[in-house]
Amino acid sequence: MMKNFKYLFLIVPFLVISCITTKDVRYLQPSESLVINEEGLVPYNIPIYRITKNDILNLNIVTTPKGDAAQFYSSYNTSGGVGGSSMNSAMAGGRAGSTGGSSFGGNINFYFNGLKVDGNGDINVFGVGYVKAEGRTLDDITKEIQLKVNENFQEGKSEVRLNTDGITYYILGDVESTGLSGEKVVHKNTLTITEALAINGGLNRTIDKKEIVIHRKLPEGIKIAKIDLTREDLMNSPFYYVQNGDEIYLNTRRKSLNGFGKDPIQTLLTGVTAITTALTLYTILQRL
Repeated sequence: MMKNFKYLFLIVPFLVISCITTKDVRYLQPSESLVINEEGLVPYNIPIYRITKNDILNLNIVTTPKGDAAQFYSSYNTSGGVGGSSMNSAMAGGRAGSTGGSSFGGNINFYFNGLKVDGNGDINVFGVGYVKAEGRTLDDITKEIQLKVNENFQEGKSEVRLNTDGITYYILGDVESTGLSGEKVVHKNTLTITEALAINGGLNRTIDKKEIVIHRKLPEGIKIAKIDLTREDLMNSPFYYVQNGDEIYLNTRRKSLNGFGKDPIQTLLTGVTAITTALTLYTILQRL
């Protein structure tokens, strides 16, 4: 049996190959490809979100309570729905449940009271009519609605507020990341991929940070991109910033699928167990 002990040394190179290095797990490592400006700053490359079909928008038209304002001051033009006020509706539409949505996903109040972009890419605003939304920015749509509202009010007596329900994105991983997977909603103007992951506790060592897949919904269709979270030059990419409707797919490392690479101790124990089992079977077969 002792002479077979030498076979244990075969595990050494195997362990070296199987172990994860710091280059596999560290975020945004220095890269010569990183573009910085003359002031030594990384320029912002934030893509402008453009509305797509089936989006739901939050519209509030804030007006004075007096005068001929019935068609705009109506609670139908607030996302709070019938019975809400123009000012208070900005606070309404909170997501059902304590974690930002019902068990079925989405925001129930927002779904029933928001403005839906129809199959033609339009929204129907009470008192205004149909407004083209698909492919346009929130600012463009807001300005058009504001111009039509101004026809009924003195300048400065009304304000159109149009928004999405924050930045809604989705993380999908395997069984190793079930606590991270799901629908996420952040009420911010901008959100980076690192912020999005930090909010949800970050990634564990089983996730391949070099093979993160993003599906981005655009008016023309869905764009698929792969990003490498270990490279600093990711900050130059438009996919560094999460957009509304993004789907983020986390892939498991091949080493982790085989039981290796999760941490050094587990790799060592798995390797020793495999070699010991093989030697035991060899010894038994030799005695037969």
